[in-house]
Amino acid sequence: MEIARHWRQRATRYRLEGQRHRHTGVVRFPPQPAALGEDPEMWEPVALSGRGELYSFSVLRQPPAGYESFGIYAVGMVRLEEGPLVSAQLTDCAEADLVIGMPVEMVTRRLADTGEDGVLVYGYKFRPRLR
Repeated sequence: MEIARHWRQRATRYRLEGQRHRHTGVVRFPPQPAALGEDPEMWEPVALSGRGELYSFSVLRQPPAGYESFGIYAVGMVRLEEGPLVSAQLTDCAEADLVIGMPVEMVTRRLADTGEDGVLVYGYKFRPRLR
């Protein structure tokens, strides 16, 4: 069921919540189950700042099925201040403004409309931020 799946992913999508290893301090995103043989208590939830820098980007000129309403849009890889590399759509900027290394911040925006069930899915995207 789509609604239940979207509800389970709300912390990741709306708060950019990841996990931090209690001993090493390594941060990962998105949260994952413990590896085989690993103590699941070693990973604790951590709210990520949503700040980072643009690591790489590309512009989609032929959107995939279901995303035609977005028209031409940019997607990027963002290196968060806490370390993880996150992929997301880039928003609130023109293609000509995108530069590798530019500071970005997370914002919550509409991702999709699931159709007949009427669920509007929101989640994280990144936009340029002022230094």
